[in-house]
Amino acid sequence: MANPIFTPTAISSTSTRSTVKRRKLDGHHQHDQQPLLPGLPDHIAQLCLSLVDPSTLYSVCRTWRRLIYAPSFPPFLSIYTLLASAGDPESICFSSFDPISSKWNLLPPPPPDPPLRLLFRHPSFISGYLPIQSVSIEGNLVLLAATTHRCLPALPRPLVFNPLSQKWSYGPPLATPRRWCAAGSSRGAVFVASGIGSHYRPDVARSVEKWDLGSHHNHKNGNQKIPTWEKMGPLKDGKFSREAIDAVGWRGKLCMVNVKGAAAKEGAVYDVSNDAWEDMPEGMIAGWRGPAAAMDEETIYVVEESKGVLKKYDSETDRWVVVLQSERLRGAGSVAAGGGRVCVVCSGGVGVVVIDVVASPPKLWEVDTPSGFQAVAIHLLPRLSQPDSHSNQRY
Repeated sequence: MANPIFTPTAISSTSTRSTVKRRKLDGHHQHDQQPLLPGLPDHIAQLCLSLVDPSTLYSVCRTWRRLIYAPSFPPFLSIYTLLASAGDPESICFSSFDPISSKWNLLPPPPPDPPLRLLFRHPSFISGYLPIQSVSIEGNLVLLAATTHRCLPALPRPLVFNPLSQKWSYGPPLATPRRWCAAGSSRGAVFVASGIGSHYRPDVARSVEKWDLGSHHNHKNGNQKIPTWEKMGPLKDGKFSREAIDAVGWRGKLCMVNVKGAAAKEGAVYDVSNDAWEDMPEGMIAGWRGPAAAMDEETIYVVEESKGVLKKYDSETDRWVVVLQSERLRGAGSVAAGGGRVCVVCSGGVGVVVIDVVASPPKLWEVDTPSGFQAVAIHLLPRLSQPDSHSNQRY
């Protein structure tokens, strides 16, 4: 049977470490009340310090180190991953890598009722993993689709995590909870398409649902209108229910292919504004040979996993341009892009390769995943806030 995402041991450990940290901070309370910049009001000083690289502020003094994690301070991007235990693939957790402190932090546990049980590998399957699908949108992590130990959809409604508030919340119920679907986001909305529910149905395999995340936030702020999923124009067939698919948001469209890797595939493009499906350009589909992600919905990057090549799409010439090649990119699992960086889960999930695509030539380095864990999915989101400066549980 699948285990809950967070075990009681993990939650207890978080509470214990926070208590110890609180006692240590109390001893430094007077020191931490020093002004940010002598002679300036703190709100003016914060504006000045927001122009300085956070890594510099972190290394100068304790007061500035606390400041860069305050909810009111402009957040830097961090790596967020879904981690599976190498010894027990049924046990998974959500975590964040802080690039300033170079430490992994567990996210707070999801709501306990109902308990969240996701299956990463079924004991009856000799090999292969069951997909757990999530998207990032407007600084939030949204968990959309997964499988239970009974091979049923695990999420009747999406689960949303906000890094700045460090809180989880539920989205509206899906008309048809599903797995093995296409999932993506664009222009402030989340989309799910195709997939299967408790069993295969042709109408579900062609269906498309949209959820406007803005309605979710408005409802939380007191708006009486209850957010719902909206049915959109269907796919022409059910060929996109064969695999878990990343629908990549790009210039107001969602781009997706129905098969991973270098195998022959079909592509589709969904126009978000016009609720219409288009054929994918020939050059785009020909070079889409691995996991892909878009930088600010403007530039699509793909890793050709068999060759370890990172490429970006040039829409004017309808071709893919090589950015760099590295052995560390062979067998890439998933990709995220943001802030001038492309982050790639290494083969087997044993590390994350970070590529600075703004630098010339591009720079590459690797972040190790916590010992005993493998990365399953990756996102780039604002760093975790620490309003009371209590640190989360760390590996």
